[in-house]
Amino acid sequence: MSTPTTGQRLARIRRKAQLTQEALAEASGVSVDTIRKLEQGVRHSARLDTLHALARPLGVATTALLGDASEAAARREPDHRPLSLAAIRRSLTPARGLGVPITVAADGPPPTVDVLRGRVGAADAAYHRGDYATALAAAPRLLDDARRTAEATGAPLAYATLAQARYLATELLIQLRAGDLAYAAVSGALDAAQTAGDPVLGASTVKGTSWLLLRQGRLAEAEQVAIATADEIEPRVRRAQPAELAVWGWLLLAGAAAASRDNRPRDAAALLDTASAAAAALADRPVDGLAILGGFRSARVEMMRVETAAVAGEPGRVLELAERVPVGQAQPTSWQRHRLDVAWAHAERREYGEATGVLLELRDRAPAWLRHQRYARRIVEGIAAGRRRAMSAELAGLAELVGCDL
Repeated sequence: MSTPTTGQRLARIRRKAQLTQEALAEASGVSVDTIRKLEQGVRHSARLDTLHALARPLGVATTALLGDASEAAARREPDHRPLSLAAIRRSLTPARGLGVPITVAADGPPPTVDVLRGRVGAADAAYHRGDYATALAAAPRLLDDARRTAEATGAPLAYATLAQARYLATELLIQLRAGDLAYAAVSGALDAAQTAGDPVLGASTVKGTSWLLLRQGRLAEAEQVAIATADEIEPRVRRAQPAELAVWGWLLLAGAAAASRDNRPRDAAALLDTASAAAAALADRPVDGLAILGGFRSARVEMMRVETAAVAGEPGRVLELAERVPVGQAQPTSWQRHRLDVAWAHAERREYGEATGVLLELRDRAPAWLRHQRYARRIVEGIAAGRRRAMSAELAGLAELVGCDL
């Protein structure tokens, strides 16, 4: 028996809730035309935020509406591969026969772990400032060299560095919407962390797994893998090392992100309260070791509270909570993502000048990063649709940057 489609699920749940298509449209903010086309099978899928908007007035989890093949279409991003992935694909998925994988021969001996860690740090810095082209250019050789060093030495620190390099590739590929390669990268990162015998590092890679599942619309799995891992490694807060607190906190944030998108704001809030306790215990202590544990602080928890309010469709609360987020205490990309929530809230309140101002701030700060943000594209489309006056030159420039066809 085939899996019901999104439209079939929607129609059944809507009728059970005793709502007409028109009533659901009014309550959700989704057009009647979209609802009708989904239920009639004219459209086979919808974006995850559309499904979430429909789920709220129906009183069900977003996952209750996800039907056969909807996830892939909901996450599809046409014309979103401006950067070549051929080289990193060869590094992560080498050709295999009956023997060892076939890899490109490298010149000279493998680099030392210290050299590799410096290169990982440089690529990580490029990624977190939104310079994806530089990070992507560095990644294939870095991955190959890290693998060679790990295999040649067998040293735990070498495998830990390989895990870090693969995790960096995971984050980069998720941003570039290359889910298949991201899964290969995060699986390899977990394997390397386990070979290194580092449970904290292994748990930290699960953050990437949860993020990838979230992007694919697999909300229940994204939450389950994050929370199960958080429960497994839960530290004694008063005695915990900074790295233990950081990875535990990141996993709680990942679980909250999934729960909020699955229309369970209370569960998300409970996870955020626990994450806040972890951040308070961590305070300003440095997190030694790998960069993938960095960035978890109280500011990051408050940003996630803002994000969950945006997911719930509460622009006023977004702006209220955003006032509590301290400036200058988050990684650049985290801060930029947070500012998109603020721009969305202004646009929802028809404060188009303020929304455009935030987007222009992001354009000036990180144009390459902004170009890859589908969220920014939706905000610009909303501003353009809501304005009564002709589009300004600044808004037209933003539309061109993020790929809006207006």
